[in-house]
Amino acid sequence: MSIEKVVVVEDELALRLSLEAHLRQRRCDVLAVSNLAAAREAVAKDTFDLVFLDIRLPNGEEGTDLLKELQARPQRPLVVIMTAAASVESAVDCMRNGAFDYLTKPFSVNQIDFVLKKADEFSRIVRVNQFLSKETDADWELLGGSPPIERLRLLIRQVARTQATVLIQGESGTGKELVARALHKESPRASAPLIKVNCAAIPDNLIESEFFGHEKGAFTGALNKREGRFELAHGGTILLDEISEIAPSVQAKLLRVLQEREFERVGGARTIKVDVRVIATTNRRLEQAVQRKEFREDLFFRINVVPIHVPPLRDRREDILYLAEHFLHWFARKHGCAAERLSDSCAGILSGHPWPGNVRELQNVIERAVILAGDSPVIEPVHLCLGSFSGPLAPAPIPAPAPESPAPASVCACPPGQAPPAENPNHFPPLHELEKRHIYAALERCSNNRTQAARVLGISVRTLRNKLNEYTGQAAGSSEGPEEPDEPQAASRALNGASSPKFNA
Repeated sequence: MSIEKVVVVEDELALRLSLEAHLRQRRCDVLAVSNLAAAREAVAKDTFDLVFLDIRLPNGEEGTDLLKELQARPQRPLVVIMTAAASVESAVDCMRNGAFDYLTKPFSVNQIDFVLKKADEFSRIVRVNQFLSKETDADWELLGGSPPIERLRLLIRQVARTQATVLIQGESGTGKELVARALHKESPRASAPLIKVNCAAIPDNLIESEFFGHEKGAFTGALNKREGRFELAHGGTILLDEISEIAPSVQAKLLRVLQEREFERVGGARTIKVDVRVIATTNRRLEQAVQRKEFREDLFFRINVVPIHVPPLRDRREDILYLAEHFLHWFARKHGCAAERLSDSCAGILSGHPWPGNVRELQNVIERAVILAGDSPVIEPVHLCLGSFSGPLAPAPIPAPAPESPAPASVCACPPGQAPPAENPNHFPPLHELEKRHIYAALERCSNNRTQAARVLGISVRTLRNKLNEYTGQAAGSSEGPEEPDEPQAASRALNGASSPKFNA
């Protein structure tokens, strides 16, 4: 229940005591006072969820004064006005000043119970909306038409209508969270919230507070009472993302929640019962983690009621181009770009890529390609950035598989049209020779632009110029190895960034 701490501000002793007794029967912590001074002192020391406030108080005090003061506080309790002199003007004025409800004396216990239920539902909706408003992830759907995805959809439909705990396993970037969202949307709890907890992103010393909430003063910095994610998910679904990263000290408490559906907040003694469905995800093999004593065996059996495996993208290659087209149109609208389709060579590269990062990698590649394409309506291979980074600024593009394509940067650069020298397996090149090859490869990658090559290499233009002058001098004065061109030709080639000189393998 969200309504736990209540203040009753009423000068009539009989009504104050009877209202206090009824609220305590509803398991509320109640503080009953007879004047505004005591009420102001109470709300200054503690955080309350609900205030029953009489309008007419002793010594000419007006309850509406406290109502206005409470609305200026960062943590505002709900205020229920009580009065024996009810009027339309008074009710409208109180509601405009932030009152939650307006009761006319005398009232029954049923009216109090109705107010408590309404206040509890309202408070819970506000907290859930505040939490969900922080979610910024794009709400992708589970896309694709390959046989693995169709089997996955069928399994989701079978499991969603039950209350069973689900463990979703799969590699990073395969869409485990999308499967969890699909389970929630097709379940009887679809109208209730889906609360996500990224277990890997929360420090070990805070994850218990995130799960179960905390009371005011439970630890340094706990200035107000806070509900945990399990309370926010009451009536709905909680998604424990990357559950394998939970510390062993919290695993035991999580096991109790899964078994009993009850817990206590950090620093609190009240037992809170919740009705939630638990969905967990992990990119690790929990069976191996159990064998290494990194994950509790009893907790594994508790969450592994219905296991679901999400296939990697390489096992459903029929979906690659469909997903790529979907991402292309979505990001083109998002960024206001002109991209409309993939070229044939580009589609071939995408279909043949192993996609170790799965759908998330494909999404990032397409978004980057849409941006790099600019005003071009067609995504070409030059716009794709796959694989490792070649420098501190830009990832290395994978060229189209055509004979005229420029050779990718490597530790060995050769003049255009000439095959690289044969490698001698017994020869280990010295470090300065590898550096020389790498610099000439960077120049070739950057179309002989020294400034760009220096930026890719992470050095200054002056350093690059000095290195080239050094290599030119070495070429001119060297008497070993294969025959080198004369110094003017070597200098011209190095300074202009043309094809690199020949090196011994």
